[in-house]
Amino acid sequence: MTSEITKNKFRKKKLGSYPFVSVVFSITLALFVIGVFGALVIYSKELERTVRENIKVQVYLKNQLTPEQTKQIEKALTAKSFVSKGGDAIKFISKEEAAKKFIQETGEDFKKFLGENPLRNAFLVRIDPAFQDTTLLKKVKKEAEQIAGVFQVDYVPLVVSSINQNITKIGLIVMALVSLLLVTIVLLINNTIRLALFSQRFLIRSMQLVGANRWFIQKPFLLRAVLHGIIAGLVASGLLMVLLSLATRRIEELTLIQNTDRLFLLMSSLILMGMVVAVTSTYRAVAKYLNLSLDELY
Repeated sequence: MTSEITKNKFRKKKLGSYPFVSVVFSITLALFVIGVFGALVIYSKELERTVRENIKVQVYLKNQLTPEQTKQIEKALTAKSFVSKGGDAIKFISKEEAAKKFIQETGEDFKKFLGENPLRNAFLVRIDPAFQDTTLLKKVKKEAEQIAGVFQVDYVPLVVSSINQNITKIGLIVMALVSLLLVTIVLLINNTIRLALFSQRFLIRSMQLVGANRWFIQKPFLLRAVLHGIIAGLVASGLLMVLLSLATRRIEELTLIQNTDRLFLLMSSLILMGMVVAVTSTYRAVAKYLNLSLDELY
């Protein structure tokens, strides 16, 4: 008698058991991988922003300008739409500062054999990202050189062009990888949940046979899917935080391009994505088993 009860319990467990740990682990792993690539996208975007913010042109001034004339040129530049917004978008560099920096970098004092400082006073102007295309920069150069007192506007076209091309290529590659990864991960989670629910197909049919409606049958599975998604999302977010913390300790420069708000949004998205994918996959799997005939269940 005891042996029969034990057998029935084992059979019931076998037919209705749900691999909770393996499902949560699979979803967590999938979300963690998405999180890592998402973090890479965020860091690459911040790096792009930082690089673009440092694209500047040198506006060299004519000699013998008075301080008032120099101030007027600065005001004229500030009013231009191509100048980036911000208090430090325009920086004045005197020819004495430029000479001192040149001597420090090269170790050669050109003033000794020239007898004078041939450099010019200049403004270092940070360009708005909307005007950083090489074609637009030519227009920026022409427009700035029309300001009274400006001698010449200079920038390095090849460097700007190279930066724009590389940023575009990197962006396309990263987005393609993330898109491919998203599709793969969603399919992986979907298959994991379908396989997990396969062990409960007879339990689903039993509930159907005793007259339970579809929503009554699906509800506990969907609620469990929500729980799995939340747990997996939280664990994946925690692991991502640990990974990023370790990375910033090893590479301190990462803190310069770290966007905490976007990373927090990414981690919140992992939790939401875990729930949505888990619920969607569970709903489809349960609906499939509800529509199968008894022969097809075997």
